[in-house]
Amino acid sequence: IGAVKLLLPLNWFCPLSYSLVHGSHIINGEKAPVNSMQYMVSVQSNGKHVCGGFLISEDFVVTAAHCNNPKPDLVVLGNHNIKSSNVKKINIQYSCEFPTFQNVGLGNDIMLLKVTSLNNKVKTIPLPTSSNDNLRDGQICSVAGWGKTGTSHHMVDDLRVVNVSILNPQLCWEKWGGLPSNVICAGGYDTDKGFCQGDSGGPLVCNGVAVGVVSFNRDLNCNYPDVPNVHTDISKYLPWINNVMKTKECV
Repeated sequence: IGAVKLLLPLNWFCPLSYSLVHGSHIINGEKAPVNSMQYMVSVQSNGKHVCGGFLISEDFVVTAAHCNNPKPDLVVLGNHNIKSSNVKKINIQYSCEFPTFQNVGLGNDIMLLKVTSLNNKVKTIPLPTSSNDNLRDGQICSVAGWGKTGTSHHMVDDLRVVNVSILNPQLCWEKWGGLPSNVICAGGYDTDKGFCQGDSGGPLVCNGVAVGVVSFNRDLNCNYPDVPNVHTDISKYLPWINNVMKTKECV
């Protein structure tokens, strides 16, 4: 998760400084039921989990663009416990950040990973077919990831999931004092549930559809309520996603 520390009180989002901490931290969630989210993958670098991600086809994973540092080299899937002996380790052939991505504070925090083709029996999660404008304030969705369950807790190996509520965009903008475009706010404000540092790249799932990508919160702070958690709005990137998947090239 990108953790943005300071914001300028302007009508656009420009963090003065931010830092990234990779891993997965679901706050006040629960262990995901066995085989319930087999589209989830652990994005890894040099044998270590750095981010979450999710399969959208037999050979493409969606994650956050800031998860490209350190450069990931494989994804792990097939079991909600990423240390299990029966997980699948799949090589990443190349990664495609959204072309204008610079940092989490400026938005466009989305990336596609081209992985070695699995097969048509792979479990995937659907993306929106059009705009996410029909998301309702207070709508219950979920986020999931591996790792810490609090600011100073240790990482865990079992996938955890928590329900979060969609927040009004104007409220979110006001609480942050500005936001990048193309984001969805859910969890992390007026609640004790949400994501924390890490969890980057995992999906915000509403009605069985991956509508967002976990992007950032503020100041490495997991002590909710704070400010809303921010996710990249996948629906705004559908033409780019479809083009990359069709051409098998970063465009």
